[in-house]
Amino acid sequence: MKAAVYTKYGPPEVLQLKEVDKPIPKKNEVLIKIHATTVTAGDWRMRKADPFFIRFINGLFKPGRIKILGMELAGEIEEVGKEVTLFKKGDQVFGSTGFRMGAYAEYQCLTENKLAMKPAGISYEEAAAISVGGYTALYYLKTKAKIRKGQKVLIYGASGSVGTYAVQLAKYYETEVTAVCSSSNIELVKSLGADEVIDYKREDYSERNVKYDIIFDVAGKTSHSKGKKVLAPGGKYVTVNKGLAKGKREDLDFLKDLVEKGKIKPVVDKRYELEQIADAHRYVEKGHKKGNIVISVTHEDKI
Repeated sequence: MKAAVYTKYGPPEVLQLKEVDKPIPKKNEVLIKIHATTVTAGDWRMRKADPFFIRFINGLFKPGRIKILGMELAGEIEEVGKEVTLFKKGDQVFGSTGFRMGAYAEYQCLTENKLAMKPAGISYEEAAAISVGGYTALYYLKTKAKIRKGQKVLIYGASGSVGTYAVQLAKYYETEVTAVCSSSNIELVKSLGADEVIDYKREDYSERNVKYDIIFDVAGKTSHSKGKKVLAPGGKYVTVNKGLAKGKREDLDFLKDLVEKGKIKPVVDKRYELEQIADAHRYVEKGHKKGNIVISVTHEDKI
């Protein structure tokens, strides 16, 4: 099968399309024929070993355990292990490989708790862009911040993958949402339901005479010391700068339901082919993507 493989840390060009062995599912796994994946910040950071501690996880001098990147996928189940009960051959699914990675390939094996049925009415490319951004936003808003109806919520970094889901989920929970982003993304963020949008280059949110019940720092570019100046008594400041959340299958099912009901939608900035994976990484690393970058995985037998 085709896969984008990297054998040394470095720039996007270290990702090379190669033929590798097709994986064989274990008894508790399914084999997924991947139709789409994404490029996340976690992918390019793993590629560059940035921060340095990644080398202690995946090899000090060169990639070891992980040689195929890609944390999100959507595709069709081609084979099921004998212990799998939730899915069958032919099911259309989406989910996350987590830090196991491996989605930059034509096939991948995953346990069923990492997957959910693909939402009806959307493409594989859109479905691939749900899991990491969606359940990270859900985890920090619902589990960490205990979001409740009627609260004032500020989302800093509202135009990226996690941020676009955070805005939509905060509106789903019937809160008043103030989003912080650059001027070029204001209209996008408004279209997702933000009640007010602050251009961070023109205004410092912490100098406003407004108190927020939740400040969600998606971008890791503000601070608790700054945020606490505008936190309401008992308010929560949460940030993802310590890593993405680990999603559960019930989170994926919940997000699937919201997508099908039109409550949230994946935001796709650009689409690339697997052969263009280096270009996709180069774009994402610049830090200006809107929502998600998706990769179409074309199979030779695809009609």
